[in-house]
Amino acid sequence: MAGTSQTDRPSVPEPREPESLADLLGGRRGAVDATLPPLAFGLGWLLGGESLWGGVLAAVLTGSVVAGWRLRRGDRPRSVLIGLLAVCVAALIALRTGRATDFFLLQVLANLASALAWAVSIVVRWPLLGVLVGVALGQRTRWRRDPTLLRAYGRGSWVWAATYALRLAVFVPLYLGGQVVALVVARVALSWPLVATALAVSWLVVRRSLPVGHPGLRHPLVPSEEDTAGSEEDTARP
Repeated sequence: MAGTSQTDRPSVPEPREPESLADLLGGRRGAVDATLPPLAFGLGWLLGGESLWGGVLAAVLTGSVVAGWRLRRGDRPRSVLIGLLAVCVAALIALRTGRATDFFLLQVLANLASALAWAVSIVVRWPLLGVLVGVALGQRTRWRRDPTLLRAYGRGSWVWAATYALRLAVFVPLYLGGQVVALVVARVALSWPLVATALAVSWLVVRRSLPVGHPGLRHPLVPSEEDTAGSEEDTARP
Protein backbone atom coordinates (compact mmCIF):
# COMPACT_ATOMS: atom_id res chain seq x y z
CA MET A 1 0.00 0.00 0.00
CA ALA A 2 1.46 3.34 -1.10
CA GLY A 3 2.02 6.18 1.31
CA THR A 4 4.21 6.92 4.21
CA SER A 5 3.35 5.58 7.61
CA GLN A 6 3.65 7.64 10.71
CA THR A 7 6.55 5.52 11.87
CA ASP A 8 8.53 6.47 8.73
CA ARG A 9 8.29 10.17 9.40
CA PRO A 10 11.27 11.83 11.02
CA SER A 11 10.67 12.26 14.70
CA VAL A 12 10.70 15.74 16.17
CA PRO A 13 11.76 15.86 19.81
CA GLU A 14 8.97 16.83 22.12
CA PRO A 15 9.55 20.04 24.07
CA ARG A 16 10.44 19.19 27.63
CA GLU A 17 11.76 20.90 30.70
CA PRO A 18 15.54 20.84 30.18
CA GLU A 19 18.25 21.09 32.77
CA SER A 20 19.10 24.51 34.06
CA LEU A 21 22.38 26.17 33.18
CA ALA A 22 23.58 25.31 36.68
CA ASP A 23 23.05 21.63 35.85
CA LEU A 24 24.83 21.94 32.50
CA LEU A 25 27.71 24.22 33.44
CA GLY A 26 28.11 23.87 37.18
CA GLY A 27 30.25 26.74 38.41
CA ARG A 28 28.87 27.44 41.85
CA ARG A 29 31.01 24.78 43.53
CA GLY A 30 34.17 26.07 41.83
CA ALA A 31 33.27 29.62 42.81
CA VAL A 32 33.02 28.60 46.46
CA ASP A 33 36.47 26.98 46.30
CA ALA A 34 37.92 30.10 44.66
CA THR A 35 36.91 32.30 47.60
CA LEU A 36 38.91 30.35 50.18
CA PRO A 37 42.49 31.45 49.28
CA PRO A 38 41.61 35.20 49.19
CA LEU A 39 39.74 34.80 52.47
CA ALA A 40 42.77 33.05 53.97
CA PHE A 41 45.00 35.84 52.66
CA GLY A 42 42.91 38.47 54.42
CA LEU A 43 42.86 36.54 57.69
CA GLY A 44 46.59 35.83 57.56
CA TRP A 45 47.29 39.48 56.79
CA LEU A 46 45.19 40.70 59.71
CA LEU A 47 46.28 38.10 62.27
CA GLY A 48 49.90 38.67 61.34
CA GLY A 49 49.64 42.36 62.11
CA GLU A 50 49.16 43.36 58.45
CA SER A 51 52.01 41.05 57.48
CA LEU A 52 52.25 40.42 53.75
CA TRP A 53 54.10 37.16 54.32
CA GLY A 54 51.40 36.02 56.74
CA GLY A 55 48.71 36.60 54.13
CA VAL A 56 50.69 34.99 51.31
CA LEU A 57 51.56 31.86 53.29
CA ALA A 58 47.95 31.46 54.43
CA ALA A 59 46.65 31.86 50.87
CA VAL A 60 49.12 29.41 49.30
CA LEU A 61 48.59 26.83 52.03
CA THR A 62 44.80 27.11 51.69
CA GLY A 63 45.06 26.95 47.89
CA SER A 64 47.13 23.76 48.14
CA VAL A 65 44.61 22.16 50.50
CA VAL A 66 41.72 23.13 48.19
CA ALA A 67 43.62 21.73 45.18
CA GLY A 68 44.19 18.41 46.95
CA TRP A 69 40.55 18.23 47.98
CA ARG A 70 39.37 18.97 44.43
CA LEU A 71 41.63 16.27 43.00
CA ARG A 72 40.31 13.80 45.53
CA ARG A 73 36.70 14.49 44.59
CA GLY A 74 37.52 13.92 40.90
CA ASP A 75 37.91 17.38 39.41
CA ARG A 76 40.01 17.70 36.26
CA PRO A 77 43.71 18.01 37.13
CA ARG A 78 44.17 20.80 34.60
CA SER A 79 41.51 23.05 36.15
CA VAL A 80 42.82 22.28 39.64
CA LEU A 81 46.39 23.20 38.68
CA ILE A 82 45.22 26.40 36.96
CA GLY A 83 43.40 27.44 40.13
CA LEU A 84 46.45 26.76 42.29
CA LEU A 85 48.72 28.52 39.80
CA ALA A 86 46.51 31.62 39.93
CA VAL A 87 46.90 31.75 43.73
CA CYS A 88 50.68 31.37 43.47
CA VAL A 89 50.96 34.07 40.78
CA ALA A 90 48.83 36.46 42.84
CA ALA A 91 51.08 35.79 45.84
CA LEU A 92 54.25 36.40 43.80
CA ILE A 93 52.88 39.70 42.46
CA ALA A 94 52.12 40.90 45.99
CA LEU A 95 55.57 39.87 47.24
CA ARG A 96 57.23 41.52 44.26
CA THR A 97 55.52 44.87 44.76
CA GLY A 98 55.29 44.71 48.55
CA ARG A 99 51.64 45.81 48.45
CA ALA A 100 48.94 43.60 49.94
CA THR A 101 46.32 44.93 47.54
CA ASP A 102 48.35 43.59 44.60
CA PHE A 103 47.31 40.09 45.65
CA PHE A 104 44.03 41.03 43.96
CA LEU A 105 45.57 42.60 40.86
CA LEU A 106 45.36 39.36 38.88
CA GLN A 107 41.66 39.11 39.76
CA VAL A 108 41.03 42.65 38.54
CA LEU A 109 42.79 41.98 35.25
CA ALA A 110 41.01 38.65 34.80
CA ASN A 111 37.61 40.29 35.23
CA LEU A 112 38.54 43.01 32.74
CA ALA A 113 39.60 40.41 30.17
CA SER A 114 36.46 38.35 30.81
CA ALA A 115 34.13 41.32 30.42
CA LEU A 116 35.74 42.19 27.08
CA ALA A 117 35.72 38.57 25.91
CA TRP A 118 32.00 38.08 26.65
CA ALA A 119 31.03 41.38 25.04
CA VAL A 120 33.10 40.75 21.91
CA SER A 121 31.76 37.20 21.60
CA ILE A 122 28.22 38.58 21.41
CA VAL A 123 29.12 41.22 18.83
CA VAL A 124 30.80 38.66 16.53
CA ARG A 125 27.82 36.28 16.98
CA TRP A 126 29.76 33.64 18.88
CA PRO A 127 28.21 34.19 22.35
CA LEU A 128 30.31 32.42 24.95
CA LEU A 129 27.26 31.08 26.75
CA GLY A 130 26.36 29.15 23.62
CA VAL A 131 29.94 27.94 23.21
CA LEU A 132 30.04 26.63 26.78
CA VAL A 133 26.63 24.96 26.63
CA GLY A 134 27.41 23.55 23.19
CA VAL A 135 30.58 21.95 24.52
CA ALA A 136 28.75 20.62 27.60
CA LEU A 137 26.07 19.03 25.38
CA GLY A 138 28.51 17.77 22.74
CA GLN A 139 26.88 19.89 20.02
CA ARG A 140 30.06 21.62 18.88
CA THR A 141 28.79 24.54 16.73
CA ARG A 142 25.44 23.06 15.70
CA TRP A 143 23.57 25.47 17.97
CA ARG A 144 24.74 28.42 15.84
CA ARG A 145 22.63 27.20 12.91
CA ASP A 146 19.48 27.78 14.95
CA PRO A 147 18.83 31.56 14.67
CA THR A 148 16.47 31.57 17.65
CA LEU A 149 18.93 29.72 19.87
CA LEU A 150 21.78 31.94 18.71
CA ARG A 151 19.80 35.03 19.66
CA ALA A 152 18.85 33.53 23.04
CA TYR A 153 22.45 32.71 23.88
CA GLY A 154 23.45 36.23 22.90
CA ARG A 155 20.96 37.75 25.32
CA GLY A 156 21.99 35.36 28.08
CA SER A 157 25.66 36.18 27.52
CA TRP A 158 25.01 39.85 28.30
CA VAL A 159 24.10 38.77 31.83
CA TRP A 160 27.56 37.28 32.28
CA ALA A 161 29.29 40.28 30.73
CA ALA A 162 27.42 42.44 33.25
CA THR A 163 28.67 40.35 36.19
CA TYR A 164 32.30 40.99 35.24
CA ALA A 165 31.57 44.68 34.73
CA LEU A 166 29.98 44.80 38.18
CA ARG A 167 33.04 43.23 39.76
CA LEU A 168 35.27 45.79 38.05
CA ALA A 169 33.07 48.63 39.29
CA VAL A 170 33.58 47.38 42.85
CA PHE A 171 37.16 46.04 42.73
CA VAL A 172 38.90 48.92 40.95
CA PRO A 173 38.02 51.72 43.45
CA LEU A 174 38.90 49.44 46.38
CA TYR A 175 42.17 48.41 44.76
CA LEU A 176 43.16 52.00 44.01
CA GLY A 177 42.21 52.99 47.56
CA GLY A 178 44.37 50.25 49.12
CA GLN A 179 41.41 48.67 50.93
CA VAL A 180 42.65 45.12 51.63
CA VAL A 181 39.86 43.99 53.95
CA ALA A 182 37.18 45.49 51.72
CA LEU A 183 38.70 43.67 48.73
CA VAL A 184 38.50 40.36 50.62
CA VAL A 185 34.86 41.00 51.50
CA ALA A 186 34.03 42.02 47.93
CA ARG A 187 35.89 39.02 46.54
CA VAL A 188 33.74 36.66 48.62
CA ALA A 189 30.48 38.55 48.11
CA LEU A 190 30.91 38.77 44.34
CA SER A 191 31.96 35.16 43.79
CA TRP A 192 29.54 32.31 44.38
CA PRO A 193 26.46 34.47 45.15
CA LEU A 194 27.00 36.38 41.92
CA VAL A 195 27.70 33.21 39.94
CA ALA A 196 24.53 31.58 41.28
CA THR A 197 22.54 34.69 40.37
CA ALA A 198 24.07 34.85 36.88
CA LEU A 199 23.25 31.18 36.27
CA ALA A 200 19.63 31.69 37.31
CA VAL A 201 19.09 34.98 35.47
CA SER A 202 20.83 33.97 32.24
CA TRP A 203 18.85 30.72 32.23
CA LEU A 204 15.62 32.70 32.62
CA VAL A 205 16.65 35.05 29.79
CA VAL A 206 17.47 32.13 27.49
CA ARG A 207 14.24 30.29 28.27
CA ARG A 208 12.10 33.39 27.70
CA SER A 209 13.90 34.09 24.42
CA LEU A 210 12.82 30.73 22.99
CA PRO A 211 9.35 30.62 21.39
CA VAL A 212 6.65 28.23 22.52
CA GLY A 213 7.23 24.83 20.94
CA HIS A 214 10.99 25.13 20.63
CA PRO A 215 12.48 21.75 21.67
CA GLY A 216 15.11 23.34 23.91
CA LEU A 217 18.85 23.60 24.22
CA ARG A 218 19.50 19.94 23.45
CA HIS A 219 17.68 20.07 20.12
CA PRO A 220 18.66 23.06 17.94
CA LEU A 221 16.25 23.64 15.06
CA VAL A 222 18.74 23.36 12.20
CA PRO A 223 17.33 23.87 8.67
CA SER A 224 17.87 20.78 6.53
CA GLU A 225 19.84 20.96 3.30
CA GLU A 226 16.66 20.27 1.30
CA ASP A 227 14.86 23.20 2.96
CA THR A 228 17.85 25.45 2.33
CA ALA A 229 18.05 24.43 -1.32
CA GLY A 230 14.31 24.93 -1.76
CA SER A 231 14.41 28.41 -0.27
CA GLU A 232 17.31 29.33 -2.56
CA GLU A 233 15.34 28.12 -5.61
CA ASP A 234 12.31 30.16 -4.54
CA THR A 235 14.49 33.21 -4.16
CA ALA A 236 16.04 32.73 -7.61
CA ARG A 237 12.68 32.52 -9.37
CA PRO A 238 11.43 35.74 -11.02
